[in-house]
Amino acid sequence: MLYYGIAIGELLCASHIVPWSKDIKNRTNPRNGLCLNAFHDRAFDRGLLTITPEYEVRLSTTMTGLKGPGLDSFIHKYDRAKIVVPSRFAPDPLFLQYHHDHIFKP
Repeated sequence: MLYYGIAIGELLCASHIVPWSKDIKNRTNPRNGLCLNAFHDRAFDRGLLTITPEYEVRLSTTMTGLKGPGLDSFIHKYDRAKIVVPSRFAPDPLFLQYHHDHIFKP
C-alpha cells in the first residue's frame, strides 16, 4: 500500500522488518521484508511509522504532530490504512510486532 503510485523500481526498497544486525538467522527470510518506496523505507527504519501485525500502518506522534502539504500526501493519509499483503511471503506478524515493540517511536 505504501508503494501505490510508484511504478519506478529504482525508487522501491526491499526493507527488513527486523534489522540485519538484530537477527542474523532471518536476514534472507522473505517474510522479514516489505516493499517500500525510499521515503517510507527511511521512516520505517527510523521508527517514525510501523505496520501492526494486523497489517495496518501507524504513525509516530512525531509524524502526526507535523503539518504540511507534503506530509499530508506522503505520510499522513496512510495512518491507520491497511497495506496490500502479498500473496506469497506475507510479512510475518511476529517480525512486525518486534518492529513495533523495539523500533517504533510511538
